[in-house]
Amino acid sequence: MKDKVNRLEAIKSIVSANRVSGQEELLQRLREQGFDLTQATLSRDLKQLQIVKVSLPAGGYQYILPELAGLSRRPKISRGGSFAASNGFLSISFSGNMAVIKTRPGYAGSTASDIDAHTLPELLGTIAGDDTVLLIWREEVSRERAVEALRIIIPNIQ
Repeated sequence: MKDKVNRLEAIKSIVSANRVSGQEELLQRLREQGFDLTQATLSRDLKQLQIVKVSLPAGGYQYILPELAGLSRRPKISRGGSFAASNGFLSISFSGNMAVIKTRPGYAGSTASDIDAHTLPELLGTIAGDDTVLLIWREEVSRERAVEALRIIIPNIQ
C-alpha cells in the first residue's frame, strides 16, 4: 500500500510540475523515478486521482489536476464556473427539452462531469463525447431557465 501512496504522490507531483501530454510520457517519468507499473495501473491511478486530459488552445493535450480542471469530490456552487466548463465552452443549441453544448476538443467530459456534480434539479442527465455534451432537461424547463441554471457552472454561456 505504501508503494501505491508514493506512486500516487509522484504522479501528482509530475503532473503539477510538467506539461505531460500522454500516458507513455508519464510512464517514462515514473520509471525514471524508480516506479515499475503498467499502462493499465497508470490509467486506474489517473482515474482515482481524477486527473484529466485537456485540449490546449495552441494545440496538443495536457494532464491537469482536478482542482485546476474545476472538478472536486463535492460541488462548489458558489465558485463561479470551472476551468473546463469556462474555457472549453463554445456554444449551446436547443431542440425541445434537449440542449447540445459544443466545446473545444477534449473538454466535453470534464464539462459534463462538472454539470453533473451540481445536481441541477431541472436536468435529467448528460451524455458527453469529445467535444459535445447532450443535456436532457425536464419537459417544463424553458430555454431561459436552462441557461440560467448553467450560468453557475459556465459563466460565459449566453
